Amino acid sequence: MTTTSIKDLFDHNRLWAEQMERDRPGFFTGLMSQQHPKYMWIGCSDSRVPANQITGLEPGEVFVHRNVANVVVPSDLNCLSTIQYSVDQLKIQDLMVVGHYGCGGVLAALEGLRLGLVDNWTRHVRDVRDKHLDLLQSLPPQHRHDALCELNAIEQVVNVAQTTILQDAWTRGQKVTLHGWCYSLKNGLITDLEMTVPGIGGLAEVHQRAVALVAERKRD
Repeated sequence: MTTTSIKDLFDHNRLWAEQMERDRPGFFTGLMSQQHPKYMWIGCSDSRVPANQITGLEPGEVFVHRNVANVVVPSDLNCLSTIQYSVDQLKIQDLMVVGHYGCGGVLAALEGLRLGLVDNWTRHVRDVRDKHLDLLQSLPPQHRHDALCELNAIEQVVNVAQTTILQDAWTRGQKVTLHGWCYSLKNGLITDLEMTVPGIGGLAEVHQRAVALVAERKRD
């Protein structure tokens, strides 16, 4: 169904709600009474990367925060507040930082493109680029964009792990595991970057191995 106007959005919404109630009577009543997600997804704002559809999860099953290039930084109170709420209040068990191949924000950082105000935000991704410049330059030019998408997701997992939110949760024995993934627009599949952090300790070793896999990964 092609959307041509704002009015179409309301029409589509009404049709969707009616269809859901026909197919699953009481769906909305049940949704109102609960929000107990096991998962949090930190992803890119790109409209082609919807967390629920990609993972096959229902509304209410994944808590989502999205921004340009899936960045997590200590100065972003919006992101940190979302993480804090999901960990301390919702008691999520797994938090995934999910990049995606073909990310425009990552490409801008890789190539030093000027896009406007957002350049101040993608400065964080340029920091990732600069940190791993030797690795990126060792790869064929056509593979560097995908590699930086992976490296960016990996480094954002490190940033989440180092927040006081996760450090405090792990210290009190709460089970929360962090994951770094990258989604492909080409085939709809998620790549596990093997950046998995289950608690305090071992972060440096996990990070080192995940970065090494970026250099070793076979690419089309």
